Amino acid sequence: MFATVACSSSEEPGAGAKKVEVFTWWADGGEKAGLDGLVGAFKTDCADYEFVNGAVAGGAGSNAKQVLASRLQQNDPPDTFQAHAGAELSDYINDDQLEDLSAQYTEWGLSNAFPKGLIENLTVDGKIYSVPANIHRANVLWSNKTVLAKAGITKDATTLDGFFADLDKLKAAGVATPLALGKDWTQQMLFEALLISKLGPEKFNGLWNGGTDWKGADITAAINDYKKLLTYTNKDRDTFDWTDAEKMLMDGKAAYQLMGDWEAADLDAKGFKDYGWSVFPGNGNVFQWLADSFVLPKGAKNADGTKCWLKTVGSATGQAAFNQKKGSIPARTDVGTDGFPAYQQAAMGDWKTATQVPSCPHGSACAQGWQGAVGSAQGKFSADGDVAALQTALAAAAAEFGPKK
Repeated sequence: MFATVACSSSEEPGAGAKKVEVFTWWADGGEKAGLDGLVGAFKTDCADYEFVNGAVAGGAGSNAKQVLASRLQQNDPPDTFQAHAGAELSDYINDDQLEDLSAQYTEWGLSNAFPKGLIENLTVDGKIYSVPANIHRANVLWSNKTVLAKAGITKDATTLDGFFADLDKLKAAGVATPLALGKDWTQQMLFEALLISKLGPEKFNGLWNGGTDWKGADITAAINDYKKLLTYTNKDRDTFDWTDAEKMLMDGKAAYQLMGDWEAADLDAKGFKDYGWSVFPGNGNVFQWLADSFVLPKGAKNADGTKCWLKTVGSATGQAAFNQKKGSIPARTDVGTDGFPAYQQAAMGDWKTATQVPSCPHGSACAQGWQGAVGSAQGKFSADGDVAALQTALAAAAAEFGPKK
């Protein structure tokens, strides 16, 4: 079911405040805690405005995107909405639904506060349309330390071959599900981490910018390795959300889970302390990034209030308040590590030095149509294991939705 969505208004609810409806899919857990932190900063920075929570729960954002699409079609946009930074915004930009924020980037000093590579990823035909609130890392392998220790695994694998050997050790030790996995986008994340290991960052980026052929023999080999990897996962993966897979990890029924680093905040919030983390084996010094960002829709009822919200989102104070609670890290590189848990401090260091690659299921690498095509192809593969069919479908999706040569 969809949550009730409050409509924004520029009417004065009292004390001269004007409502700013902020539309997100952050309704639970660490995401809601992060939003609450950001709202606290907004209330301090923008006392003339009143925050209105337009969150729509469920579906890892898919429910919210459906509601949002309907509202935009009806010319009833919220004052601002959450969207993944990068290629996912291209749909809104092509439909002329977003205002250019380039002048605000200069005015608020964001052009210097965000890394050059991120600015380049956000820029479309010389314009910037969103303000990222954070950076998440997608290619993180989480582990249950006790389960690993019982199987005699004392250090993190750094290669795919080493990882397969550890998965075999776990099976031999009686762990029925060495690698917990969910459905939909969680499977895409696992496949992309494996692709990074097989291709390296440059060729991986080429999958999205047209430089790497999806029909190549290296992709065939990667899909075969992915098929092998699925044999170590739970057979009911297509019925699991990522939190169901996480519960297997917490309960000691699984040793590993590939998931974005929002898992750190979720595990901490649930009081589970016996976890470890490492970059997915073979990814080396690669940081697969995604970012939640906010935009100024054309036709927003309270554009001035939205700009105040966006300024808070991009500020050092706002980014610290949001990310300390959400489990992500600031997009800005000038925010200190004080107050951040151990995982986030490590990630903040990596963000400054690692090679950055984007994520398709989280919108930094590809637009929504491409995401949907890849998701359908991988869902079918999870059921039938047809390597040739998956590769054909992935190549067809790139031809339809990717850059035209």
